[in-house]
Amino acid sequence: MTFIRFFLLLSVLLLAACSESTRTPYSQLDQQYAVESGGTMVDALSGEPSGLIAMLAGESSASAIAGNIFNSLLKYDKNLELTGELAQSWQVSADKKTITFHLKPNLKWADGQALTSEDVLFTWKVMTDDKTRTPYGADYKLVKNASAPDPQTFVVSYAHPYAPALDSWASLHVLPKHILQGQDINNSDFSRHPVGSHYYQLASWKNGESISLVRNPNATQGAPKIDRLMSRIIPDKAAQFLELMADNIDSMALNSVQYARIFPARPELNQQFNLYKELGNSYTYLGFNLKRKPFDDVRVRKAFNYAIDKQEIIDGVLLGLGEPVSSPYKPGTRWSNPKLSPYPYDPEKAKSLLAEAGYSDHDGDGIVDKNGQPLSFEILTNQNKEREMTAVLIQRRLKEIGVDVSIRVVEWATFISRFIKTGDFSAVVLGWGLGQEPDQFNIWHSSQQEPGQFNFIGYKNPQVDHLLESGRLELDPDKRMKIYHQFAEILYQDSPIVYLFAGYGLPAIHKRVKGIDNPAPPAGIGHNSYEWYIPSTLRRNEISAN
Repeated sequence: MTFIRFFLLLSVLLLAACSESTRTPYSQLDQQYAVESGGTMVDALSGEPSGLIAMLAGESSASAIAGNIFNSLLKYDKNLELTGELAQSWQVSADKKTITFHLKPNLKWADGQALTSEDVLFTWKVMTDDKTRTPYGADYKLVKNASAPDPQTFVVSYAHPYAPALDSWASLHVLPKHILQGQDINNSDFSRHPVGSHYYQLASWKNGESISLVRNPNATQGAPKIDRLMSRIIPDKAAQFLELMADNIDSMALNSVQYARIFPARPELNQQFNLYKELGNSYTYLGFNLKRKPFDDVRVRKAFNYAIDKQEIIDGVLLGLGEPVSSPYKPGTRWSNPKLSPYPYDPEKAKSLLAEAGYSDHDGDGIVDKNGQPLSFEILTNQNKEREMTAVLIQRRLKEIGVDVSIRVVEWATFISRFIKTGDFSAVVLGWGLGQEPDQFNIWHSSQQEPGQFNFIGYKNPQVDHLLESGRLELDPDKRMKIYHQFAEILYQDSPIVYLFAGYGLPAIHKRVKGIDNPAPPAGIGHNSYEWYIPSTLRRNEISAN
């Protein structure tokens, strides 16, 4: 351990010890309290957003913050049913091609200006402008006509019935026309200084340190109970955990070791924090740049799939707190093809496939080569211990079949801007978050490969393109399911990525935060975060939260 790291650890532990006498007694944390407004809640972000226009940033960290600032027309309720957010009601025409949204009355932006259907129309125009660098534009370009016949009405028409239409309007953050009209959305200062309409507005953004939100007095959905949200940017989970123990943050997403080993061994932690466990809406994968050799050869990709022991990763990295995956859908849902199972760990099969592709150890150095070129590449990932550990296990298993792998770990913002958006990588360990809608056009369709779009691995398969296009137009749920099962089966055979695992979400939240549903509904514990509250007697000294 370096001196600096030891000093930081000692400082945090001393801080925790010194503050012990000022903490609320554990017995008070489990008492019943009346609902009241006020206070600050502090959480931790592993990656700093590149901006707060989530439709441009395309990052989970951006969506996490922006989701508290901006509204959409629709949203999902706690039971994952669509309900209105800015929209008071909506009607779908008999031919399923036209949707008419009626906005709630008297909506306002945080700056006091009226929010009308013109803002929704403006946002649609921005998202469908070919100059806008967004990975989500394809969803909205299917609209053949959009109009705002009056300030409270927004109408969209499609050439054909579009199955994910309503879901897409639950994803689009509405932007203010009166501020952004005439600006270059790709380079606007608005992404750092947004004006929204939701529960909170930006108070401060300290680069590399924190992002603070305060209650928006003009919030379209009414006032949230907690006055201030502060997200501290702490890339390292171990550092986040030290801050949690020192009572400097209220919540974090635990890793498996923290959840399964540290908490059970520390009774005082269980007296301070509530733990939650839910299968997350995401999966982790090893992805290949299909525009580079040798990843353009399906035999090589399949060899890697057989060479990697996925259960070893689930057991070793996640301590068993994860599920194997074999399709790009959440396990247990109707969209996950039950006929598929993960590629088995079979190093001999992997070696056979590499030999079939022309790779063998000609010079006896333990590394296979072809035409004098050793099979060697770099795995790139971001600062995430679970992903780093996963990469190490992959490196070890691939070495056993004669493949030389190096690992590079990069800070999140650089990882996205320097490597992912430019396609300058060979392989990545990364994750995909999943929504309720099964359409994955933006990730897998061959048209979605421009810089900043989501098909950054360069996957192209005409059959998959056709299925993705068909799935968008099919309204019958059972027929759609068959389409996406077939789509998943082709991906499985092509192996453009190696599915590694779907991990559990393991949030820890201080017991001072009340109003959290337990057990969690289908939408998860965060569905009603606007109703969470912190009793005044349980609030920490908030000088440090400014």
